[in-house]
Amino acid sequence: MNIFIAGGTGFIGQALIKKLLLADHAVTALVRNTNKFGALSPQLRLVPGSPLIPGPWQQELASHEVIINLTGASIFTRWTPAAKKMILHSRVTATRNIVEAIPAQDSSPVTLINASASGFYGPCHDEEKYETDPPGTDFLASVCQAWENEAKHAQGKARVIRLRTGVVLGKNGGALGAMLPAFRLGIGGKIGHGRQWFPWIHLHDLTGAIIFLMENKEIHGPVNLSAPKPIRNGEFSKCLGQSLHRPTFLTVPGFAIRLALGELSSVVLEGCRMMPGVLLENGFDFRFSEARPAIEDIIGEG
Repeated sequence: MNIFIAGGTGFIGQALIKKLLLADHAVTALVRNTNKFGALSPQLRLVPGSPLIPGPWQQELASHEVIINLTGASIFTRWTPAAKKMILHSRVTATRNIVEAIPAQDSSPVTLINASASGFYGPCHDEEKYETDPPGTDFLASVCQAWENEAKHAQGKARVIRLRTGVVLGKNGGALGAMLPAFRLGIGGKIGHGRQWFPWIHLHDLTGAIIFLMENKEIHGPVNLSAPKPIRNGEFSKCLGQSLHRPTFLTVPGFAIRLALGELSSVVLEGCRMMPGVLLENGFDFRFSEARPAIEDIIGEG
């Protein structure tokens, strides 16, 4: 397939591009810096531009069968009014520009796979959340709703899939990459009370799921990207410590997280028990369903 990717230079995007190239797909990546990748494959084309700014890249996009949009400013910053504005703007504006570039077609519409996040559901305590459940009411939930609503505007000219992604585990980036140094030193531990749910997914399964969704034409709408066995924060910390043969008796107090992160602290201290209903219903085979094997796979990568 001919695939166009926006957001390909990030942690997830780079891994996805490598897997797509290995599967002999032709990939066009929209990048600000065309020197970012080097010479990965003759099947990879780099197009300069930003999804936030309309430009010639939109004509390039129009000739592709699949468009994957992974763009969005990081939420892991203190949520000042300016930061909140950028978090929303980077998602909604990029998606709008991508949707507008998709040509109307009478048959064989393209597929738009658009990022969203588990934050759609807001804090949900012990309640399992599936794709049919309603959105939350906090800031991140409102961002995800606006983000997804923008993607829905492509319906009629594209099959639209909205990826509600959990915490992605991989070695060279993502949450686990940030956690490893402290845990290797034996100073890692649970956050707050540790009972909050941690909707995780191994990077291998995430990229595999995107390709699975791309190839299964009957699937559309929201899709939860998380492992079928979510784990509580305290249990995850214990698994990570055991895999590294390090203690995990320390606790990062909730008040310290609130003081350091402000409103963002809710993302860390209040979890979501998100379940991959659509993937399981359609027969996706998770390689990593449990956290301990996923962690050991990652830390054993060298």
